[in-house]
Amino acid sequence: MSNLSLNQARKILDACIAKSNELGVKMNIAVVDAGTNLVAFNKMDGAWLGSIDIALKKAKTARYFNMDSGEIGKLSQPGGALYNIEHSNGGLITFPGGVCIKDKNDNIIGAIGVSGSTVDDDHEVASAGTIYHKD
Repeated sequence: MSNLSLNQARKILDACIAKSNELGVKMNIAVVDAGTNLVAFNKMDGAWLGSIDIALKKAKTARYFNMDSGEIGKLSQPGGALYNIEHSNGGLITFPGGVCIKDKNDNIIGAIGVSGSTVDDDHEVASAGTIYHKD
Protein backbone atom coordinates (compact mmCIF):
# COMPACT_ATOMS: atom_id res chain seq x y z
CA MET A 1 0.00 0.00 0.00
CA SER A 2 1.35 3.41 -0.95
CA ASN A 3 1.29 6.00 1.76
CA LEU A 4 1.36 9.72 2.24
CA SER A 5 4.62 11.28 3.41
CA LEU A 6 4.94 14.06 5.96
CA ASN A 7 6.43 16.27 3.25
CA GLN A 8 3.35 15.77 1.07
CA ALA A 9 1.06 16.38 4.06
CA ARG A 10 2.79 19.69 4.78
CA LYS A 11 2.32 20.80 1.17
CA ILE A 12 -1.33 19.82 1.39
CA LEU A 13 -1.77 21.86 4.57
CA ASP A 14 -0.11 24.86 2.90
CA ALA A 15 -2.44 24.63 -0.10
CA CYS A 16 -5.50 24.31 2.13
CA ILE A 17 -4.41 27.24 4.30
CA ALA A 18 -3.83 29.38 1.19
CA LYS A 19 -7.35 28.57 -0.08
CA SER A 20 -8.81 29.30 3.38
CA ASN A 21 -7.10 32.69 3.40
CA GLU A 22 -8.36 33.39 -0.12
CA LEU A 23 -11.93 32.62 1.01
CA GLY A 24 -11.48 34.53 4.26
CA VAL A 25 -12.35 31.57 6.50
CA LYS A 26 -10.66 29.93 9.51
CA MET A 27 -10.32 26.18 9.14
CA ASN A 28 -9.20 23.06 10.92
CA ILE A 29 -7.41 20.79 8.45
CA ALA A 30 -6.58 17.12 9.03
CA VAL A 31 -4.43 14.98 6.73
CA VAL A 32 -4.45 11.21 7.26
CA ASP A 33 -2.49 8.44 5.59
CA ALA A 34 -3.93 5.40 3.81
CA GLY A 35 -4.52 3.68 7.17
CA THR A 36 -6.39 6.77 8.52
CA ASN A 37 -3.54 7.66 10.87
CA LEU A 38 -3.13 11.39 11.42
CA VAL A 39 -0.04 12.67 9.57
CA ALA A 40 -0.55 16.43 9.91
CA PHE A 41 -3.05 18.84 11.40
CA ASN A 42 -3.50 22.60 11.41
CA LYS A 43 -5.90 24.71 13.44
CA MET A 44 -5.94 28.21 12.00
CA ASP A 45 -6.00 31.02 14.55
CA GLY A 46 -9.63 31.68 15.40
CA ALA A 47 -10.97 28.39 13.98
CA TRP A 48 -13.75 26.73 15.96
CA LEU A 49 -12.65 24.19 18.56
CA GLY A 50 -15.63 21.98 17.75
CA SER A 51 -14.40 21.60 14.19
CA ILE A 52 -11.18 19.85 15.18
CA ASP A 53 -12.90 16.49 15.64
CA ILE A 54 -15.12 17.07 12.60
CA ALA A 55 -12.12 17.67 10.32
CA LEU A 56 -10.44 14.45 11.44
CA LYS A 57 -13.65 12.45 11.06
CA LYS A 58 -14.24 13.86 7.57
CA ALA A 59 -10.78 12.71 6.50
CA LYS A 60 -11.30 9.26 7.99
CA THR A 61 -14.78 8.97 6.47
CA ALA A 62 -13.42 9.74 2.99
CA ARG A 63 -10.66 7.15 3.36
CA TYR A 64 -12.81 4.45 4.96
CA PHE A 65 -15.11 4.46 1.94
CA ASN A 66 -12.76 5.82 -0.74
CA MET A 67 -15.07 8.66 -1.73
CA ASP A 68 -15.76 12.24 -0.76
CA SER A 69 -17.57 12.49 2.57
CA GLY A 70 -20.35 14.46 0.88
CA GLU A 71 -21.01 11.58 -1.52
CA ILE A 72 -21.52 9.26 1.44
CA GLY A 73 -23.92 11.84 2.82
CA LYS A 74 -26.05 11.58 -0.30
CA LEU A 75 -26.27 7.81 0.17
CA SER A 76 -27.04 8.04 3.90
CA GLN A 77 -30.26 10.03 3.73
CA PRO A 78 -33.45 8.46 5.18
CA GLY A 79 -34.44 5.62 2.88
CA GLY A 80 -30.97 5.56 1.31
CA ALA A 81 -28.77 2.50 0.97
CA LEU A 82 -26.39 3.73 3.71
CA TYR A 83 -28.93 5.28 6.09
CA ASN A 84 -27.43 5.59 9.61
CA ILE A 85 -23.89 4.74 8.47
CA GLU A 86 -22.64 7.80 10.38
CA HIS A 87 -23.02 5.74 13.57
CA SER A 88 -20.43 3.18 12.41
CA ASN A 89 -16.65 3.25 12.81
CA GLY A 90 -16.75 5.33 16.00
CA GLY A 91 -18.71 8.07 14.25
CA LEU A 92 -18.49 9.38 10.71
CA ILE A 93 -19.12 12.78 9.21
CA THR A 94 -21.23 12.46 6.08
CA PHE A 95 -21.30 16.00 4.74
CA PRO A 96 -18.78 17.70 2.41
CA GLY A 97 -15.22 18.51 3.44
CA GLY A 98 -13.50 15.11 3.29
CA VAL A 99 -11.63 14.08 0.13
CA CYS A 100 -9.25 11.28 -0.82
CA ILE A 101 -5.66 11.85 -1.93
CA LYS A 102 -4.35 9.68 -4.77
CA ASP A 103 -0.86 9.09 -6.10
CA LYS A 104 0.17 9.25 -9.77
CA ASN A 105 -1.17 5.70 -10.28
CA ASP A 106 -4.58 6.61 -8.77
CA ASN A 107 -3.89 4.65 -5.57
CA ILE A 108 -5.42 6.23 -2.51
CA ILE A 109 -2.59 7.29 -0.20
CA GLY A 110 -4.57 9.31 2.31
CA ALA A 111 -7.34 11.84 2.81
CA ILE A 112 -7.97 15.44 3.81
CA GLY A 113 -10.69 16.62 6.16
CA VAL A 114 -11.60 20.29 6.58
CA SER A 115 -14.09 21.96 8.90
CA GLY A 116 -14.77 25.50 10.01
CA SER A 117 -17.12 27.19 7.57
CA THR A 118 -19.95 26.22 5.25
CA VAL A 119 -19.75 22.71 3.83
CA ASP A 120 -19.19 24.24 0.39
CA ASP A 121 -16.17 26.17 1.70
CA ASP A 122 -14.96 23.09 3.58
CA HIS A 123 -15.07 21.02 0.39
CA GLU A 124 -13.38 23.74 -1.67
CA VAL A 125 -10.53 24.04 0.83
CA ALA A 126 -10.08 20.26 1.07
CA SER A 127 -10.09 19.95 -2.72
CA ALA A 128 -7.38 22.61 -2.96
CA GLY A 129 -5.10 20.27 -1.04
CA THR A 130 -5.34 17.52 -3.65
CA ILE A 131 -3.15 19.43 -6.11
CA TYR A 132 -0.16 17.65 -4.53
CA HIS A 133 -1.57 14.16 -4.85
CA LYS A 134 0.56 13.28 -7.88
CA ASP A 135 3.93 13.93 -6.13
